[in-house]
Amino acid sequence: MLVYVYNPSTNRIEKSTLSLNDNMPYTIGKSLTVDEFRGSSKTTLVWSDKRFLQTWTNFRRYYGKPIYVGYCFKRIWEGGHGNQSQHYAGGAFDTGQNLTSSGRRALHSSALSFGQWSYVEPISMTPTWVHFDKRLAPPACSRGGYITVKEGSRGVYVLILQDALNALGYTGGGLDGIFGSKTKAAVRKFQADNYLVVDGIVGCGTWTEVTAQAVGIGKTATVVNP
Repeated sequence: MLVYVYNPSTNRIEKSTLSLNDNMPYTIGKSLTVDEFRGSSKTTLVWSDKRFLQTWTNFRRYYGKPIYVGYCFKRIWEGGHGNQSQHYAGGAFDTGQNLTSSGRRALHSSALSFGQWSYVEPISMTPTWVHFDKRLAPPACSRGGYITVKEGSRGVYVLILQDALNALGYTGGGLDGIFGSKTKAAVRKFQADNYLVVDGIVGCGTWTEVTAQAVGIGKTATVVNP
């Protein structure tokens, strides 16, 4: 399994090949294996951000006991989540599916009191699991979602963008998490085809359109698997 982790300290995508039973980078013990992180995804490539994984590790220490993880990562063309879901960024955790309702309430309460998650979903919306995620800010859209990315950007949101564009046939940018000239050209072509402002910058309008078209369309012939 290929694992990409963006490290903001070095501004690099760290790449490793791990078995499904190995720990995810920057996690402790067996608190989050590659298999748990991949969840129900069928991909042979997953990605995340060092900050997301370190927040998980900090929360695991704070909670003080094992946490069952049912779902974490999905690639956008696999779908299963909202258009700008943090699951596609590798920063969302659906947990506690093995707990009783009182156990899930306790886990939910701990996630809130922990104070380092960007979002803890109301328990009324997650009757059989507890969702929390870590996301970067500010979002491009006022209602939340992904940050604006442009030429020179690096990280998981660039990976999502490249993955979505590739799936839609706007190839050329590869799948490396680096927003270079080829990714910018693919963005500009997508913007022109969809009557958006052609500036090569992925803000609210472009994110809204590209994710709406890419979510759940399935693995197309132009999907990149390094």
